[in-house]
Amino acid sequence: MTSTRLLESRVARAMVDRREDEGSDIRAALERHHERAFAWALTCAEGDRSLAEDVLHTSYLKVLDGRARYEGRAPFRTWLFSVIRNTARDAWRSAWWRRREPLPEEDTCCAPATDPDTAIELEAVARAMQQLPRRQAQVLSLVFGHGMTVGESAEVLGIARGSAAMHLHRAKQRLRAQLIPPENSDE
Repeated sequence: MTSTRLLESRVARAMVDRREDEGSDIRAALERHHERAFAWALTCAEGDRSLAEDVLHTSYLKVLDGRARYEGRAPFRTWLFSVIRNTARDAWRSAWWRRREPLPEEDTCCAPATDPDTAIELEAVARAMQQLPRRQAQVLSLVFGHGMTVGESAEVLGIARGSAAMHLHRAKQRLRAQLIPPENSDE
């Protein structure tokens, strides 16, 4: 074998090894973020567990087969949540999903409360969140449910940071108005 062919062979092998390493790194990152990714997919699917599973599966396929590439411009979780959101949006646009009847909602984001008072409060919060406009609920879920910053949530949703901050502010106002009874002004 000539030295040029030997060098080309080594370069090709190194490229294959690098791709395999990147693939295992991506798989490990997906496994690390799976639980939160599923919760976000469930939010994007508006509580439809079957749709959330399909969206997450399709998102993972996009990531693993290279249709969605992580380029390191944002934290991995932020990028992954963007892929999930875009995949969910595509699913909702699909004619098949528009004809489909949604499944009843399940409370899967929180562990069951053992204290009856806590269970009642969580149920009230869940009902109040269902009344929020979709974008407000999404920003609220990303910030409080997934521990993202307002900037990261804006990036996931593809909106300006100021817009995300306003959605968060309005969501908190609406929840406060629904959950905290007004004080009597007569006292």
